[in-house]
Amino acid sequence: MLVENGKYRIETDSMGEILVPAEQLWGAQTQRSLLHFSIGDDRMPLEVYHAYGYVKKAAAKVNRDAGVLSKDKAELIMQVADEVITGQLDAEFPLFVWQTGSGTQTNMNINEVISNRAIQKVGGTLGTKDPIHPNDHVNMSQSSNDTFPTAMHIATVLEFSNHLIPSVEKLIHMMWDKAVEWVDVVKIGRTHLQDATPLTVGQEWSGYVTQLKDALQLVKNSMAGLYQLAAGGTAVGTGINTLPGFGSSISSEIAQLTGHPFVTAPNKFAAQASLDAMVNASAALRALAIALMKISNDIRWLGCGPRAGIHELNLPANEPGSSIMPGKVNPTQEEAMIMVCVQVIGNDNAIAIAGTQGNFELSTMRPIITKNVLHSSKILGDACEMWRKYSIEGITLDKQGIEKHVNESLMLVTSLSPVIGYDKASAIAHKAFAENTTLREAAISSGYITVEEYDKNIDLKKMVGDPRKDLGLNGKT
Repeated sequence: MLVENGKYRIETDSMGEILVPAEQLWGAQTQRSLLHFSIGDDRMPLEVYHAYGYVKKAAAKVNRDAGVLSKDKAELIMQVADEVITGQLDAEFPLFVWQTGSGTQTNMNINEVISNRAIQKVGGTLGTKDPIHPNDHVNMSQSSNDTFPTAMHIATVLEFSNHLIPSVEKLIHMMWDKAVEWVDVVKIGRTHLQDATPLTVGQEWSGYVTQLKDALQLVKNSMAGLYQLAAGGTAVGTGINTLPGFGSSISSEIAQLTGHPFVTAPNKFAAQASLDAMVNASAALRALAIALMKISNDIRWLGCGPRAGIHELNLPANEPGSSIMPGKVNPTQEEAMIMVCVQVIGNDNAIAIAGTQGNFELSTMRPIITKNVLHSSKILGDACEMWRKYSIEGITLDKQGIEKHVNESLMLVTSLSPVIGYDKASAIAHKAFAENTTLREAAISSGYITVEEYDKNIDLKKMVGDPRKDLGLNGKT
């Protein structure tokens, strides 16, 4: 029944009647959540709803095949679930993250939307729950307690696979190309922020590549836990009000629909009482953020200058760097990446704390965890894409600056230690620094070594080892 000049309709739930905007497909429980939990601007991620579309579609198919849901009702639910999956109904999912910790209201939001959209498709009246009831049909053989963590896992796997992992892999490939390009360019190494023995730029960047590969592997490894789905456990893990073998059947259907190897969780009590797989996934994202932050900081320091800094790297100039200093250019992509990494580490702290708050048979910290995991993955993937396109790809070497740092370094004296001993080599370094001369001049004037011996031992190519072998190039260019 429409009221107030058709602006609203009356919907009902176990609490009674409530007015719902007439043009919207959600129902009473969604409306109550909007009324009671209007907290901040943080909405439940749409990725969770899209994942829920797979859950509802798979459940309808399993229930149909088991003969407990009629074919026509199942087909209607599955058709609407496809609209959910493809984002056609995104405007119908308005709920805030800050809601019931089980995610019940989000589950009911999607149940109500699928119900009303199905009713709409057959020309029925919204809110009548006929022919598709949100609880009896859309939620058949399910509970919020097992489907919400299932949707969390699906959403995270899809985000990792479709967005984050490809973005990081492209970044790794670009950085590897730079490492190969610069494999023979000798530069001064730095430890404790001080001059150290030389290496090549390629060797340094190969370290960045390996660090990112290792961190990304942690993300991929974390997906093993995410593949295990809680669906089938219903209220507390016992599977009450569901079908025999429903967990295995729905997981198999979800795997087929998504193309990912989802399986039923071997223990539904752990799957519903904890969020350990999501906590572990967040920890992997934190490890990736830590690696990206370290490398970003290195690159912005190596590009600092251009006249009064290290300036071994020429960073791309993307935009003016100052409102007052003409011509100034800043390492903005590196700064953005570092801020993203700080946010991811902060998100992980919230996730870790939330992960400790599962009580008895149900963890009620689900919304904050799924929101933060998906947020971390999204911004890391985006940042890697931007960093690759607008910084890494365009970085070039200031070879003149690199050569200057190498030639002026006092730590080349390390190669003299085996010849004249540590103490004499140290004295030469201190002498060069105190007298502001080159290392070669200090060494020769010290009387500790001849010109021939100095030139023989201060050989940069020997000092950096075999960079091509280090990168596995085996003599290739």
